[in-house]
Amino acid sequence: MPTLPPLSLYVHIPWCVRKCPYCDFNSHAADATLPEAEYVEALIAELVLCTDSAAKRPLQSIFFGGGTPSLFSPQAIGRVIEAAERLFGFADAIEITLEANPGTTEQQRFSGYRAAGVNRLSLGLQSLNEQHLQALGRIHDRAQALSAVGQAQRAGFENINIDLMHGLPGQSVADACADLRAGLALETAHLSWYQLTIEPNTEFFKRPPLLPADETLSDIQEAGSALLCEAGFAQYEVSAYARPGRAARHNLNYWTFGDYLGVGAGAHGKLTRTDGSIVRTSTTRLPRDYLSNAARWSAEPSAGRSQTVIDREDLPFEFLMNALRLTSGVPASSFTERTGLPLTALEPALSRLRAQQLLRDDPEQLATTPLGFRFLNSVLGEFLD
Repeated sequence: MPTLPPLSLYVHIPWCVRKCPYCDFNSHAADATLPEAEYVEALIAELVLCTDSAAKRPLQSIFFGGGTPSLFSPQAIGRVIEAAERLFGFADAIEITLEANPGTTEQQRFSGYRAAGVNRLSLGLQSLNEQHLQALGRIHDRAQALSAVGQAQRAGFENINIDLMHGLPGQSVADACADLRAGLALETAHLSWYQLTIEPNTEFFKRPPLLPADETLSDIQEAGSALLCEAGFAQYEVSAYARPGRAARHNLNYWTFGDYLGVGAGAHGKLTRTDGSIVRTSTTRLPRDYLSNAARWSAEPSAGRSQTVIDREDLPFEFLMNALRLTSGVPASSFTERTGLPLTALEPALSRLRAQQLLRDDPEQLATTPLGFRFLNSVLGEFLD
């Protein structure tokens, strides 16, 4: 039996107050009353179905994503955490993250989430500029964003991430830097700083806004990275920056090709079986279908749930698509440990990219050079040939 990688849990809460025009996630505008109790029961039932897949591994991290998980009460989140601990057990110092959006009602719940076991918050500020918040269709303003961070800190959260976007409609380099400085002034432990991209099946795709020119986007990236470095944040992933010791353990498990269970409507997972094969899992996307299928699980555990084995020839790209997002890359030995394939499976692209100085010329490490990191998509494309 192969050595199985660490195991995490992703829990998807698919509702939002309102769908943002740039969002392509599986999220749905909430009705006046959410089926909170019914959905929590379904999540717990799905966790029970996942116990064999865990192969007795404790959870290293839990991430409640969405949607807007903070639309659910602390009691509901606590029930899921309790069930996860009972069914799988927790590793020491488990990281439990909850995504939340600024909003007066939700902020009152922060102390409750802390008491329920959540020890890391990820706050979707996106911007601290009123004009850009409106352009992004956000339902909060700058004052509410600042208040949300302050209330989370007063509730006892020391490990807080804030999401900020750049490359926004009409945004200049000065605008982007001012936004980033405002975010840095909040003194959180982690900052996700990522460029707005126009995705299919979004309102922005149907009616594209005018985004900054490529030269401006490049200048924003360069200036912003310098500001983050000066403030003591190290970039460890394409869009993730952290103070020392505060990199997101859950996300690191993704990028190092660890395993994760995915529960909830539209959730995805990745699991290594005891025979060494690796599968992608998914559940049906629509909340009503998810709840309908959950009622059938006692008799039909596969209802609305699917597994697809990753072909061995696809594993090199699948592994590197994650690992090379890390600025430091991963030990070369982890490729064989996580895929069961020899390092030679990466040839001839591996040697070619090292010769082109796009990958580090280090037999012990799989990592891009700064130039390769800048052109990561092109580097990854070499492993699709």
